[in-house]
Amino acid sequence: MTAAGVHRAIDAVWRIESPRLIAGLARRVRDVGLAEELAQDALVAALERWPVSGIPDKPGAWLMAAAKHQAVDRFRRSELQARKHEQLVHEFEAGSGAGAWEGETALDDDIGDDLLRLMFTACHPVLSTEARVALTLRLLGGLTTAEIARAFLVPEPTVAQRIVRAKRTLAEARVPFEVPHGAERAPRLSSVLEVIYLVFNEGYSATAGEDWMRPELCEDALRLGRVLAGLASAEPEVHGLVALMEIQASRSRARTGPSGEPVLLLEQDRARWDRLLIHRGLAALARAEALGGAHGPYALQAAIAACHARALTAEQTDWARIAALYAKLAQVAPSPVVELNRAVALSRALGPAVGLALADELTDEPQLEGYPFLPSVRGDLLEKLGRLDEARSAFERAASLTKNVRERELLLARAAACARASRSPSHE
Repeated sequence: MTAAGVHRAIDAVWRIESPRLIAGLARRVRDVGLAEELAQDALVAALERWPVSGIPDKPGAWLMAAAKHQAVDRFRRSELQARKHEQLVHEFEAGSGAGAWEGETALDDDIGDDLLRLMFTACHPVLSTEARVALTLRLLGGLTTAEIARAFLVPEPTVAQRIVRAKRTLAEARVPFEVPHGAERAPRLSSVLEVIYLVFNEGYSATAGEDWMRPELCEDALRLGRVLAGLASAEPEVHGLVALMEIQASRSRARTGPSGEPVLLLEQDRARWDRLLIHRGLAALARAEALGGAHGPYALQAAIAACHARALTAEQTDWARIAALYAKLAQVAPSPVVELNRAVALSRALGPAVGLALADELTDEPQLEGYPFLPSVRGDLLEKLGRLDEARSAFERAASLTKNVRERELLLARAAACARASRSPSHE
């Protein structure tokens, strides 16, 4: 294998093994920041040795053994907290400790629990949303700082600072490396789900930049969601989120045209939807419902997505059911965004005038100030009602608010179409 081939293989191994490696280390050293440093040290060792010796048969175990030696050396060199370090060295080298670090047991039976602990730690509410996203992608997604920065269109030093501060905050707050129980579990799980879905949404509809989608982020979020579903299989909302992401991801190939331009839902070629992902999504939704989670926020959104997935044509969409599901969602997770989506569904079920009346009621909502989807929806409904000058103005307003180049081009094109139509003799 060429040197370049070895480095590509190491990169692939790292993406697979690093979350488990960091999770296993964090359980032992009780410090996420230190665990990542040890994992990085092991990666450096691999980059130095594997091009010469070849990739080992069990790369994960090799990395864990290398990290163990780095930990022992680090603890021995340190003169601070001598008693604690002496105890850790003793545990690592003694029977129970060494057995958990070496060979085939390096990634041991506790790895599932370790990954779950790492998810809850990286997504701890003590961190800002941006920090939780960056740390999760770093520790659990295996992404480099540069990759996270490119994905979210922010400077690399900004991402690096977020990660450093996040690890410092966790250490200063003495956040335990554990899976929460009792009353604390629900809000902490909600934080984990929120982070995963934020990553997915940024990939599915990029908030800024020149690309309408960033599929790699969708894939990262789906992978994390599937892992979480395996680790927390009794949690209905976990399956609800996975169902939602699977079904939405099924449309990815149909959401962009030949030049990368956006293709709206009702205009998509449904033959290009991924039926395997739809099948997986519907199965996950059934699991959520079987666990009693049919009315959870993610399960309800997945049920809405399922209505689209089951319709072979746009005309067959059950808009009345979608509107009813949005009404239920508004009860369990009230927000102006949910009401705006309900307005769209009602416009399809009962006519654009009904939807526009509801959308107009939302124009003074502080949470929707600067939200391009609101004037975009109003533009669409005004256009359907033949109020073309108002529609043009609404589309232009939406275009001025979005930071995504592709979305702006689409909105300006719709505004221009309204302007042309308003000048045509048939409209006068």
